[in-house]
Amino acid sequence: MKNSKSAVFRRQQSLLKILKEEKTIDVDTAARRLNVSPTTIRRDLMMFESQHLVERFHGGAQLITGTLRDEDTSSADRAFVDRDEKEAIASYAAGLVEDGDTIFINSSSTALLMLDYLVDKHVIVVTNNANALSCPHDPKVTVILTGGEIYQRRRTLIGEFALQTLTKINADKAFLGIGGLSVAGGLTTSVLPETAINETMLHRCQGACYILAPKRKIGCEHNFLSGTVDSFNTLITCKGADSQEIQRLREHGIEVVELEVESAE
Repeated sequence: MKNSKSAVFRRQQSLLKILKEEKTIDVDTAARRLNVSPTTIRRDLMMFESQHLVERFHGGAQLITGTLRDEDTSSADRAFVDRDEKEAIASYAAGLVEDGDTIFINSSSTALLMLDYLVDKHVIVVTNNANALSCPHDPKVTVILTGGEIYQRRRTLIGEFALQTLTKINADKAFLGIGGLSVAGGLTTSVLPETAINETMLHRCQGACYILAPKRKIGCEHNFLSGTVDSFNTLITCKGADSQEIQRLREHGIEVVELEVESAE
């Protein structure tokens, strides 16, 4: 039987955890620990090698120093990083939502802030962000959680159940936050299981796809790819982002909105 995507993600996350802790991994040992075949481990390591996470050698692989960075340590901490920028971006993005829209919002703390600004509009919000449960919102806004497995560090919903929910929905617009964005590297994140969620939201959106990103994320790359720069229409960020990367995005045909945000100092 073909493995489900969620089972594959869990195995790969377990393998990455071993790599992060031990730095070097032996194929046969890893196969025994994860109760899979050596061929499966080799296939996973080949994928990690293509993402520049490991260097493979005969019989195993070694983690490349500096990879597998945690984007943020917790969902609570994430909510307060770049707060002024996130509020400005969320407010602007909410203004793009029209009465009657069905929209996707991913695990992003920036995108979730849109709930504060969606006022007096009948909108259906579909999200895999479990933090939406504790976010007050206008009574005209209906929030639908995808369901799925809980990824505790970020309080997000992942896995096969979440993906199946998304495949049954056609959204009018999608608003996704990311870990990093560049023309060369595409849309990236530090959390492997979230890539499939992001990809599915982009594919199931019938209208415009917006990327919401504080300026520090422009020109950055994380370990896992959610999509290329051809998979979205517009970037909403703040002034002060990497000017060369912004120019490359515009030359690639991406609309870039740069918001002015006053310093909190």
